[in-house]
Amino acid sequence: MRAPTRENVAALQARPHAEVLIIGGGINGLATFRELVTQGVDVALVERDDFVSGASSASSHMVHGGIRYLENGEFRLVHEAVVERNLLLRNAPHVVKPLVTTIPIFRTWAGILAAPKRLLFTHRAGERHERGAVLIAIGLSIYDLFSRGRGAVPLHRFRTRGASLRAYPDLNPGLRFTATYYDASMHDPERLALDVLADGIQGGGRAANYLAAVGSRDGAVVVRDARTGEEFEIRADLVINASGPFTDLTNEALGLTTRFLGGTKGSHIVLDHPELLAATRGHELFFENSDGRIVLIYPLKGRVLVGTTDLDTDVRETPVCTDAEIDYFFGLVRHVLPGIEVNRSHIVYTFAGIRPLPSHEGLAPGFVSRDYRIERASLGATPLLSLVGGKWTTFRALGARLAAEAMDVIGADRRRDTKSNLIGGGIGFPTTAKRRAAWLQRHASGHPLALAERMLDRYGTRARHLLAEIPVDAAELSQVPGWFAQELAWLAREEQVVTLADVVLRRTPLAFLGGLTVAALREIAAVIAPVLDWDAATIDAEVTSIIELLATRHRVDVVNGGLAPEA
Repeated sequence: MRAPTRENVAALQARPHAEVLIIGGGINGLATFRELVTQGVDVALVERDDFVSGASSASSHMVHGGIRYLENGEFRLVHEAVVERNLLLRNAPHVVKPLVTTIPIFRTWAGILAAPKRLLFTHRAGERHERGAVLIAIGLSIYDLFSRGRGAVPLHRFRTRGASLRAYPDLNPGLRFTATYYDASMHDPERLALDVLADGIQGGGRAANYLAAVGSRDGAVVVRDARTGEEFEIRADLVINASGPFTDLTNEALGLTTRFLGGTKGSHIVLDHPELLAATRGHELFFENSDGRIVLIYPLKGRVLVGTTDLDTDVRETPVCTDAEIDYFFGLVRHVLPGIEVNRSHIVYTFAGIRPLPSHEGLAPGFVSRDYRIERASLGATPLLSLVGGKWTTFRALGARLAAEAMDVIGADRRRDTKSNLIGGGIGFPTTAKRRAAWLQRHASGHPLALAERMLDRYGTRARHLLAEIPVDAAELSQVPGWFAQELAWLAREEQVVTLADVVLRRTPLAFLGGLTVAALREIAAVIAPVLDWDAATIDAEVTSIIELLATRHRVDVVNGGLAPEA
């Protein structure tokens, strides 16, 4: 398989020193990268796989404060998350949108006596509980208080059984109330992460994917190019380990023994189910099972996302959504919406990831802290900071905190606050109908306004560059309707694409939506091949690889259609 020259790797080889080296290209590593670049620090980042391909690619697509964390006493985290949610609604309006969320409630007083115990002590594995209307009302009132004065989302509201069933007639008639509150959603988490990365690179940072930290030598980090096997050293005044659930494994590769992490697996399924989609009324249905697990039924891109589980797991194992988890989801969907049949034929995609949670022996996974902390160590004379924990919603605040500690170590001064920094395609994004119409007229480049609007929704204001490259008479791909050859080639060229999987799984939502065929994968590969210098043998290998990956990791049987069997 031929490997084209990679300018991002070459840039690190040409200047193998940085003030700060970040290991890990998930959202928290990327946020710290962008933050340090903004502060004028010379930063390099390496990621062993593709950017945002680990835990960050397995999110529930929510930007939320985490109302249930109030019960754990994590008021600081919830407050920070609500503030960051509101900032993301403003700073990334092309990806982050308000989300109406409704909780079906089946009991009134349940959980009210147990809550103080969980707040003061811990919730051990195996304990069961359910939250009733009173406890949920208290939590939502606190949640509203954290949002007050910022105007990003409305206050919550309660409905009685009758009003609830009029609003959502497919809900279980055995409910007593519903509570509706407002959070936010990320329609494309990977695209938001790639925008964060692009902001850092445009500011002068250097970053490379498929470049793994495999050891250390006299304080330098030894990295290996996954495509060529070539190794070289990168020296830095400070190293940051932001490799998420793999933090301990990364430290082990660097010669350190740590036991910071105890991750849990979270799985999701994606359903092509028009009846279920209609039943949501365009809103997320959010339900907490008695075992503490979150269950969400979430309309997204014409599909329905159902998740998530929270199971202790070994980070060395590849996370896959199992048949047992699928059965668990189906049972809870039937509990909330008993008149709607769901089965395996509706599944078009599954995904699973490992949350980077702190060690929590004996503690129920659903009640492990979602907060984060920073641990200090050293590689010889080189200081090392290890990030433990972190969640999508708070990535900017986490990046700012980690960057501040890094600058303290290297003696750099903070230049600016990033709370108001717009992100990527959110810069100049039109947020009113009038401004949207004006933007489309100005940047359509001769294309129909409907096409320009589609691109604006996909890429934010970065779409103007893409629209200028697509010929007015360009035809959509025959096997991938709605997409253009020039569009995929642009992604391959501009966003450090290395494999076919990078395009299908992260640069686009094509796998998420389902319906991929072998012919479609071959067409995509052929389109990006000239950009990546692939020959016919490489195209064949890439298609074979993604077919196997979809079957084993995401349980998508591209060849035969339907759900791939559990491994």
